[in-house]
Amino acid sequence: MTGQQAAKSTYSIVLVNYKSLELTKTCLAFLRDALQGENPPVFVVDNNSGDASTDYLRTVNWINLIERKPERREAGNIAHGRALDLALGKVETEYIFLLHTDTFIYDPDIFALMISQCTAQRDVAAVGCVEQLDRGFIRSAWRVTSRFFKHYTRRSLLALGVNARAPKPYRETHLKSFCTLWNARLIKRHGFHFQMDGRNPGYELQDRMTALNYKIGLLSPRKMFRYLDHIQSGTVSAMGGYSTDHRRVKMYNQLTEERPLAVHAVGAKPTLGSLKQA
Repeated sequence: MTGQQAAKSTYSIVLVNYKSLELTKTCLAFLRDALQGENPPVFVVDNNSGDASTDYLRTVNWINLIERKPERREAGNIAHGRALDLALGKVETEYIFLLHTDTFIYDPDIFALMISQCTAQRDVAAVGCVEQLDRGFIRSAWRVTSRFFKHYTRRSLLALGVNARAPKPYRETHLKSFCTLWNARLIKRHGFHFQMDGRNPGYELQDRMTALNYKIGLLSPRKMFRYLDHIQSGTVSAMGGYSTDHRRVKMYNQLTEERPLAVHAVGAKPTLGSLKQA
């Protein structure tokens, strides 16, 4: 592990890198620019990338680099969750911010906002957003409506004995880890982790915290995306994990072609144009 922890910081920041050189460069450039005047510990876990992104991270002296070497092949969500748990064991601050490498912070007030949400009430375990992008009112309403009908259609078919898929919840309830604040002290007090089952990291943790009557603070997409932008599944798109005509790949290509993501030096201004308007 490289880098040093900063003293007197109430929170740490954790990211996981896996073969996403340009995204990681851009994310860190935005982050360093946003953190001017503050010096929280920043942990980056490299998930056995073994490529240029690992070499790049070794040259960044203001982060705490953790190089993770799994013993066997892992599913993507499991590998990500275990990387978060590895960083959690190193964190000594009370709070921990989880960011994705395809999350670009352009207003550092998001950190103070989320911490204030966490400290305004007692027993708040986490603060975040249940959506990964701001769809606006019309698209969000249509999404909930269509998922509502799909949910109850599948339930009806199963009740009639028809072989159908199990219904998924029509409302999002779990915080998405592209930008989430967790109370690390509470997590450690109960011996919990981010990867506790086969689902996405943090889902089972949130369920268990809720069962213990801890509160979960929610930020609306409209408020969250005033401070940052997130390329949904940007890492997967960058690695060719989707077909070329997949909607997420099209969105990724549109953003990266119109707003080049290449940042050749830490501290250089990223050429992303107005991500907020995007």
